[in-house]
Amino acid sequence: MALNMAIIGMGGMAGWHHKNLTEKVSEVKIIGAYDIRKEVSETITELGLKNYKSPEEIYADKAIDLVLIATPNDVHKSYAINSLESGKNVLCEKPVTLNTAELDEIIAVANKTGKLFTVHQNRRWDSDYLTVRKIIDDKILKGLYRIESKVQGSRQWVHGWRGYKVNGGGMVLDWGIHLLDQLLFMFPQKVVSIDAHFHQIVMPEVEDDFTATLLFEDGISAIVNISMSSFIVQPRWHLFAENGSAQVLDWDCNGEIIRLADSSELEWAEDIVYTSAGPTRSMAKRPLSTVETIPLPVQKGDWLDLHRNIVQVLEGKAEPLVTHAQARRCMQVVDAIFESANTKKSVVCSL
Repeated sequence: MALNMAIIGMGGMAGWHHKNLTEKVSEVKIIGAYDIRKEVSETITELGLKNYKSPEEIYADKAIDLVLIATPNDVHKSYAINSLESGKNVLCEKPVTLNTAELDEIIAVANKTGKLFTVHQNRRWDSDYLTVRKIIDDKILKGLYRIESKVQGSRQWVHGWRGYKVNGGGMVLDWGIHLLDQLLFMFPQKVVSIDAHFHQIVMPEVEDDFTATLLFEDGISAIVNISMSSFIVQPRWHLFAENGSAQVLDWDCNGEIIRLADSSELEWAEDIVYTSAGPTRSMAKRPLSTVETIPLPVQKGDWLDLHRNIVQVLEGKAEPLVTHAQARRCMQVVDAIFESANTKKSVVCSL
């Protein structure tokens, strides 16, 4: 089966879709694109694509099976609804909408039309994330009680429309939505409380640093942090468990797991240790003989598996990997994060 795709919004991510789908997913053929910017419109023609003069031309084109929406966040809803109502299937870039209420409007139309509507949550296929899932799924560490997920840098700059509130800019809806989707997909148990803090270090309208703490009903806590002013970058992932810890330092999956060795054969004195901080027992360095260091079980992922899933769904051979319920849960958590940050209070929930 070959799917004919049209793109609305030919920016950076749309360019990634065009390049990689053209080279690696033969089942999807990009026919054309529309962009409001004149200079980008010229690029569309140079790529050999049909240069639609308006979104309405895409809606009316009966040859188009699938519409990719890759515009600023504030217009995702209108393009998605219009595409669905014109009989097109829709793949929407993240964040799917600005809030849950907007998403509910789209889902209602998708259900009414019977067309596929899904979200490009591509970072479920990141190697670092898949490696963390492997650690948890295989119970390499036992008794996980806290997980930290962080993306940090020091550029102190938000590109283009992402710096404007009206467009749905800011780090929660930019990078944060990825990290939240990963955690919520990893932990299906309900989130029972959310506490969030925003900082505007250099951006006048939107948060360029935020931290959110999610508490799951089984007691696991998750800390999410996005910072654009971190000149010393913390690990991408840090896992805390009863019998050890794990760190995934970066996108390349450098890191390690350190866990307790077989305690039945170990004996070591709990004498006071004298350190630069003074005498201590509780924070004394653990003897190396009591632990083992093991390499990370590095996993490889492919973002394009999401596109391949869409082809299979439309062929009737698979279910969507990114579902309405998953997208809705993620947006509910986003709503709670904004509520917590704005009220400066924890939000008690059941999400």
